[in-house]
Amino acid sequence: MSESTPHLMRATHEETSPHDDHSDESSLVRKAVAANMRRARMARGLSLREMATQTGLSKALLSQIEREVANPTVAVLTRIAQSFDLTFSELTRPTAGAPEIIRSTGAPSSSGARMLFSMMERRRFDLSEGVLHPGHPSVSCDHGRGSVEYGYVVSGSVTLQIGDVEFVLDAGDTIRFSSADAHCYRANVMAATLFTVVTYSDD
Repeated sequence: MSESTPHLMRATHEETSPHDDHSDESSLVRKAVAANMRRARMARGLSLREMATQTGLSKALLSQIEREVANPTVAVLTRIAQSFDLTFSELTRPTAGAPEIIRSTGAPSSSGARMLFSMMERRRFDLSEGVLHPGHPSVSCDHGRGSVEYGYVVSGSVTLQIGDVEFVLDAGDTIRFSSADAHCYRANVMAATLFTVVTYSDD
C-alpha cells in the first residue's frame, strides 16, 4: 500500500472523540468564536457594518474576528455575546469537533423512534439520498466553513473518508461531522443506500 493510504478505523464514540493534546487552544477558540459570531450575525441578517453600529466595535475588528486573525479580549467577546443575546460560553463553544457516530442497535423489538442527533439552532439544510456501487465513490467535496453533515446508512456498508482517515459505517449507523473538510463516501462489497443532511451556518 502507498504512503498515502488512508488510516482505516471502525470508530466508536471513544475512538472518534479524542482530544489532541498538542492542539493550539487559542486557535480553537478563535475558530469557534468566528463560526458562532458569523452564524448569529447572518441569522439576524446583519452586515459587519450594521454589527459594528450595534456593538460599538469597529468593522475592521469584527472582520478580523470572523477571519480568525484577531485575538479579541474578554471585554470584546462579552460585548459581542450580549449584542446577540448569547452567553459567553455559547459564543466561544466549538460547534463541531471530531466525527460522532451512533451505531445501529439492530432490528427494533417494537414500534417507536430512536433519537439520533438534535440541533437547537435554525439552519439552512440540504437533504440527499444516495445510492453507491462498489468501485464508484462519491465525488470528494466540502461544503464550506461552519457546515455540518449528518449521514445515515439505510442499507449496505460504506466507508466515509475525511482527509486521510476512514470510518466504516454499516446499515443503521449514523455519523455527524464537520463537512468543511473534503470528504467522500464509497460502498463496501455491495451497493449501499444512505441519506445525508448538510446544514449551513449562513445563507
